[in-house]
Formats: sequence, structure tokens, C-alpha cells
Amino acid sequence: QVQLVESGGGLVQAGGSLRLSCAASGRTFSIVTMAWFRQAPGKEREFVVSISGTGGSTLTADSVKGRFTISRDSAKNTVYLQMNSLKPEDTATYYCAMGPRMGTTTRYGYDYWGQGTQVTVSS
Repeated sequence: QVQLVESGGGLVQAGGSLRLSCAASGRTFSIVTMAWFRQAPGKEREFVVSISGTGGSTLTADSVKGRFTISRDSAKNTVYLQMNSLKPEDTATYYCAMGPRMGTTTRYGYDYWGQGTQVTVSS
């Protein structure tokens, strides 16, 4: 059974940084695409960034390009989201997701989800 557990969320001032982690278990980690999505109150869940199984390919939403970076450590079955230059509009619950292929930016392309971690950016 696949399990994804996020951590690292919190409250930060605008301009600050946070690093989220997502620990995966129950699936061969190195062959699956991992992604981060986020959902603000009253809004749809939106794609943030994804990384291929090998780590050699990433896809990043325009809204966070140049500020957010995804990486993965296959030895630890963990994917990370480094968030820099945070803005109040980045405030949301951030979800880790696992899926079979790169290039998918909708939630329906991912099979497994974590419980989410809250990120709040104050102005």
C-alpha cells in the first residue's frame, strides 16, 4: 500500500523560504513521477511542480518558476520542494502526489496523495 507523508509546512514571512518533504513507501520509488500540488481555500487544487522517476526531468508552473525547486533522493524515497522568495499568494495546503508519467499537470493524472501540509505566508 502506497503511503505519502508530507512535512515541513509552517508560517513564514514574505520573502522567506521553506522546504517541504514527502516520504514515500509501498511502491518502487525510482520509476514513478512525483509532484507537488497546492490548494488555497475556495480554489481548485493546482499543479506546482513535478519530477521524473530518474530526476532528470522537471516541469514547473509559471507561477512559481524561478522560486520553487523540486528534487528527489531515491535512497531515502523522499521528494523535496524548496520554496524561496515566498509570497502571500503562495499560502495554501501543499500536497505530494505520485503518478505513472511525466507531463501531467492535472490532479487526475496522479494516483496517490499525501494528507497535505499547510504553508502560510504573511505579508
